[in-house]
Amino acid sequence: MFLSKLDSLNDALKLIDENQLVVGTEKIPIREAHKRVLAEDIIAYHNSPPFDKSAMDGFALKGENTFGASQSAPKTLKIVDAIGAGDFCDKIINEGEAIVIATGAPIPEGADAVLMKEYTTTDGDELTIYSQVTPGENVSPKAEDIKKGEKILSKNTFIRYQELGLIASAGYDTVEVFKKPRVKIIITGNELVEPTKEEIDKAKIINSNQFTIKAMVEDSGAIADIGHAGDTFDEVREAVLEASKEYDVIMTTGGTAISKGDVVLDVVDDLGSVLFHGVSIRPGKPIGAGIVNDKVVFTFSGQPVAAMSQFDIFARKFLFKMQGRDFNFEITKKEAMLKIPSQLGRTDFIRSFTDENHTRHVLNRGSGIIRSMVEANSYIIIDENDEGYQKGDMVDVVFFNSLLW
Repeated sequence: MFLSKLDSLNDALKLIDENQLVVGTEKIPIREAHKRVLAEDIIAYHNSPPFDKSAMDGFALKGENTFGASQSAPKTLKIVDAIGAGDFCDKIINEGEAIVIATGAPIPEGADAVLMKEYTTTDGDELTIYSQVTPGENVSPKAEDIKKGEKILSKNTFIRYQELGLIASAGYDTVEVFKKPRVKIIITGNELVEPTKEEIDKAKIINSNQFTIKAMVEDSGAIADIGHAGDTFDEVREAVLEASKEYDVIMTTGGTAISKGDVVLDVVDDLGSVLFHGVSIRPGKPIGAGIVNDKVVFTFSGQPVAAMSQFDIFARKFLFKMQGRDFNFEITKKEAMLKIPSQLGRTDFIRSFTDENHTRHVLNRGSGIIRSMVEANSYIIIDENDEGYQKGDMVDVVFFNSLLW
């Protein structure tokens, strides 16, 4: 089934959004939580630091005892103890006294500053100082970073290495996160063969989509498994039906063009419902989507570049939002180096190479030319209401790197 009337991009994206799914959650060790999404608020169990601590190696002392000290007018104090990191000293510092202290060690009672050892000399227990410090200087106060009972991170936060350190400091050894969606990628086509150095039979072509789409799924934080089916209705139906029972999302490549008989969309229509088939975009016009057993099915083109673009336009945001993380194109404005034609009523995603100030479209633009994606580092997006751009116009650009999980 191919609908001769094409949906607008906005209408198709709205249909996807209306059928957005969210996966469940799981508790995992914090060491496995990098690049996951929080499914709970993080409330600190501890203060961090848990005590006033030294910010550097030096001498803990009363700041006022250093006032006036300089290279030309040094002062002398008495060293009464030493504290290493992880140690605690119960001595109270009195007037004219100092304690050797390591970075991270608790500030002893009576002290209110730390003087760097670079500004001192020692002779036994005699400390000579050549600089002054104010009270509080070189001291990290208790709860400076985290206060016990404080909410320090919210649900839906993406966990980078920075957040990992904060979560650990708050006292968590496990954390609740959204599960990774499981995606079944079904590659259709009788003409496809595995990569080989040997000469390929006539009418056959190497199946590259299985590698690119799988990698794109993984770059969206999800888990991908690959399956294959021939171009027959029964084979595709069996593959889609089984996948709908085990996986959270189904993606297919091939079998969506008119010349192929639209096998995949016929299967989706038979097993469930078709949301749309055919969108006014370039590349990737034959894109389709549907619902089978409450699972969204994305039907991508067999043409590699079209399939990659369709994934970026339709599936990437869906996978992000399944895991509690929002996603929108990060659009920047760049100056076009060449004239870029388009037509009203169609949204173009043009492969381009963009530097700090300028962008130019890649000239090899056929939807089967994979090298064009390698030569590009961005999309130029031309809205359906524009007829293209002239050289020197400011255009909308999205960098590929900004799309990654």
